[in-house]
Amino acid sequence: MKTVRNKVAGFTLIELLIVVAIIGILASVSIPIFRDYTLRGYNSAANSDLRNFKSQMEAAFAEQQSYPVF
Repeated sequence: MKTVRNKVAGFTLIELLIVVAIIGILASVSIPIFRDYTLRGYNSAANSDLRNFKSQMEAAFAEQQSYPVF
């Protein structure tokens, strides 16, 4: 009896290299954009912390009529 083998189709080396190149291009575009978003988030957090610190200092001044010494 004769056995029939099915051809298993796979990816060629060129196809895999093209996919890797596309992923590299997408990563090189998205990483700087992501970095800008994280820096913007850090700056917003720092501004919020400074506003909170200012409020606490003004509250301390209102209670003690002087700013606290660190």
